[in-house]
Amino acid sequence: MPWLESPVVPNLIFVLLVAAVWLTALAALAPGTGFLELLALGAWAVAGAGALLVPLNVWALFVVLLGGGLFIFSLRSTRASVWLLLSGTAMAIGSAFLFQGERGGVGVHPFVAVVASASTLAFFWFVVRKAVDAHGARPAMDPTQLIGMVGEVRTALEPTGSIQVGAELWTAWAETPVAAGGRVKVIGREGLILTVAPLPPDRK
Repeated sequence: MPWLESPVVPNLIFVLLVAAVWLTALAALAPGTGFLELLALGAWAVAGAGALLVPLNVWALFVVLLGGGLFIFSLRSTRASVWLLLSGTAMAIGSAFLFQGERGGVGVHPFVAVVASASTLAFFWFVVRKAVDAHGARPAMDPTQLIGMVGEVRTALEPTGSIQVGAELWTAWAETPVAAGGRVKVIGREGLILTVAPLPPDRK
């Protein structure tokens, strides 16, 4: 197909790949809604299908996979910032050189590669790093003390989502779905995941 030979195609696939990386990172840090997971899955599917149409640099693919592995490791490491920086760098470099152009050159335009790579590094450093640091921080309130307290659902419990109790946001689970904005009562916990039961809405 003539349109597959257009130099625009590798750039479009590259942008989709970068979007998939961003969405995957956000989905990993904010689980429970399902929306980000679906967007990430869709972006990976489209980018993957497009990648089958363009010659790949195998070494760059391994660099991207290495970046993904470093990201997963950063979620469990006490030095998350270092591993996040390495993860973002690996993903940025690997994705920029992933597609081959004419005569074996780089398929992604240098301007697109530089802007997307710089944006990815900034995203990982300023957004993902803060989220990981917050995720690993010690809660100000002991989860055991939350039992019996009432909170408000922030992201729908289907059955897992997030609720706000006091000034803190917690991951929670309920046997029956609860829409965002609903009131729930904490009835138990499993680790840092709260078990809640829906309450009837306030009557004003």
